[in-house]
Amino acid sequence: MNSRLHLRWIAGAAAAFFAFGAMAADLTRAPAAPVAEYMPTERSPWQIRVRGLGVITEDKGSVNGVPGSDLSYSNTVTPELDISYFFTDNIAAELVLGTTYANIREDGAVGVPVGRAWILPPTLTLQYHFTDFGAFKPYVGAGINYTFFYNESEKPGFRNLDVRNHVGAALQVGFDYMLDEHWGLNFDVKKIFLKTDWKADHDTLGPLSGKAKVDPWLIGAGVTYRF
Repeated sequence: MNSRLHLRWIAGAAAAFFAFGAMAADLTRAPAAPVAEYMPTERSPWQIRVRGLGVITEDKGSVNGVPGSDLSYSNTVTPELDISYFFTDNIAAELVLGTTYANIREDGAVGVPVGRAWILPPTLTLQYHFTDFGAFKPYVGAGINYTFFYNESEKPGFRNLDVRNHVGAALQVGFDYMLDEHWGLNFDVKKIFLKTDWKADHDTLGPLSGKAKVDPWLIGAGVTYRF
């Protein structure tokens, strides 16, 4: 009888010993390395767009102040590149770069083509982007334009065509529709307020000069890439 009690006591002590050893092993085991949290990368503030741009002019002007004289600039289509920098999710600055040409024609008293001038109209706007519409991201902007006229060429009968550079205001409205984090489609409309002086010499009429109110609409569509 006593031997059975001793065996039971020994078995219980052994079980307690092994249980204590297992607990000690768990306590001394090195803790598992913490799982690193996912930290999203900070979004780049830079964005570019490439557009096809239609330049539609208003075509008002005068020649030597003669009533009924008028000056027209042809409409054109040209590629455009713009670069944007986002100060915040809502506020961005955009620099628009592109060049095109315009055929110049006197449509009033003389009724003849005058020549051609190339136009470089860099435009800087400050924009407000609306961010509450998901992938659809409309914006409005306003800024300044400086238009360079260069590489003027004259039609027969004209010489010394000179169209003066001009500073003017610019208004803008448009939207991006983002296809993913980086790529999107863009539609953009700008109004440039452009009124410039011009002059040329005619073989028969002599010196000609006047003002040209171009005020073009710039209507573009293209692709957006956000870095």
